[in-house]
Amino acid sequence: MTGDKKCKICRRAGEKLFLKGEKCFTPKCIFVKKPYPPGKLDSDRKHKSVRSEFGAHLIEKQKVRNVYGVGEKQFSNYVKKAKNKKGVSPMETLYESLESRLDNVVFRLGLASSRPLSRQLVSHGHIIVNDRKVTIPSYQLASGDKVSIRGGSRDIGPFKELATKLEKHPRPEWIKFDMGSGVALIQGKPKDANFPFNLSSVIEFYSR
Repeated sequence: MTGDKKCKICRRAGEKLFLKGEKCFTPKCIFVKKPYPPGKLDSDRKHKSVRSEFGAHLIEKQKVRNVYGVGEKQFSNYVKKAKNKKGVSPMETLYESLESRLDNVVFRLGLASSRPLSRQLVSHGHIIVNDRKVTIPSYQLASGDKVSIRGGSRDIGPFKELATKLEKHPRPEWIKFDMGSGVALIQGKPKDANFPFNLSSVIEFYSR
């Protein structure tokens, strides 16, 4: 995704969606200069528009989808799966599906500075799951799975001097990382502590 496209996404959402290391958190961020939706006329900017319920749900859905880098079809399938699962909150199931993606776990581990980079690393075959190379960013990890960097990839650019960075990198409690072996163990379901998005609003969008 290009920097200009990211800026438009942030401006439509009304807040910065991307993480440190990406353009949203640099002095060049267009959102700072133009904190209003793209295409707005000067006369429109003077009046705060009232967002409809549908519009609010749409914006929240777009926030989550774009932050995780998931296409519309795949995202709607995640929501459908969450709604059809019996005995569990659909919001909880949706959150688990998003967080359990291999590209997201690579990012959470600190092996990549952003989710787009983690998707690239997975797609190019640099990541191993249970001693097997996996090139599908959306691959769903489960409790007991082990994730590591492929042996032949450990000296390439993105992974150089990684040990120092990993020592200080905060990781979620459901991922256990062994610095010595460089192997991460998925030891439970993702917990949604301090999750910044309203997944209830996302479910409502697809229930209309």
